[in-house]
Amino acid sequence: MSERKYFIDWIRVLAFFLLILFHCAMPFVIFEWEIKNKEQSFALSCVIWWLHQWRLPLLFFVSGVGIRFSLQKRSIASFAGERVVRLFIPLAFAMLFTIPLQVYFEWMQKGKINESYWTFYPSVWKFIPYPDGSLTWSHMWFVVYLFAFCILLLPVFALFKIPVLKRLKEKLAILLSRPGLILLLFFPLTIYYWKLYTKYPEQQNLVDDWFVFIFSITLLLYGYLLSSSDRFWETCEKYRKLFLSIAASCMVLLFIFYWGKLNLPKQSGTSLTWYGVLDGLHIWTLILAIAGFAKRYLNYSNAFLRYANEAVYPFYILHQTLIVAMGYYVVQWQIPIILKLVLLVIFCFASLLLLYHFFIRRFLLTRLLYGLKLRKSKDKKKAPAEGAPI
Repeated sequence: MSERKYFIDWIRVLAFFLLILFHCAMPFVIFEWEIKNKEQSFALSCVIWWLHQWRLPLLFFVSGVGIRFSLQKRSIASFAGERVVRLFIPLAFAMLFTIPLQVYFEWMQKGKINESYWTFYPSVWKFIPYPDGSLTWSHMWFVVYLFAFCILLLPVFALFKIPVLKRLKEKLAILLSRPGLILLLFFPLTIYYWKLYTKYPEQQNLVDDWFVFIFSITLLLYGYLLSSSDRFWETCEKYRKLFLSIAASCMVLLFIFYWGKLNLPKQSGTSLTWYGVLDGLHIWTLILAIAGFAKRYLNYSNAFLRYANEAVYPFYILHQTLIVAMGYYVVQWQIPIILKLVLLVIFCFASLLLLYHFFIRRFLLTRLLYGLKLRKSKDKKKAPAEGAPI
């Protein structure tokens, strides 16, 4: 396990770039979001809904892999401290200084306010939670959940530092790496659909979001546990086409019966039963297939990966604020949706690159506030797959 697994870095980087594209599309789909275009695309909405099923589960799985590698060279206390510095500090800074811009433009578009940003901004310091107030974690909910999971699971991580339990975990990972047993790990995800999906619709508020909470922490634990075994990655690579075929078959059925008309289960019954089976299996096998294809074709490094692996976290922190701010003006232009979307993507990536390259990465304070290591590592053989803390 000493060889760096570059394919995990690639998955992380590509998944977060996909997330940026996802949010650039949000003004143009039928789902509620911070700013909206006057016209929406139903076809784009269906594609966005499909992406929504697996993009965050994939990232929680990859985060679990990153936690496992981070704990290889850190004590529990050091790990907890590192998570505070690289997750909590950027979260607090974003909530107080960057995310309020999203609320400002949202309220401006909805006609709730008509004032300058500098007149609006002091409302943040009243600490009234959104939507009544302007304090929110918005897209940073992923960091909130990840930080909460890390803290809640510290006793588990501590137990598996004990040699005998560590060996037991590694043996369990090897056992679960058999193709049939790997596939069976979709079943807990299906149970969550049956028991929690309709009772606890997605809230992203941490306290009343049991479906997303349990689903996400399970995938994080899968990543933490299974990455203990090289056999797991080998199985993903060997059976990648099988896993992709299963995921694609489930996806086709889901589009035919559910996503094509966005007709989702609203209560318990046969519809929810099949939806849970199909979507649980679809998400899990797609994660396995992505891991397998990445290991097969992306297990290498280059200058782009080294640069992007560090940039991905600041990009994530800033991207939605920039999309909302620029999108507020873009949606007002009298041009086709597709052109608006393309321009918003270009503006977003260009702005992120400029801010990161010329500002964030160059100064100790900004590196701290955006979750970067305070000093760049000169050791290119650092722990496998340990890049950004997300």
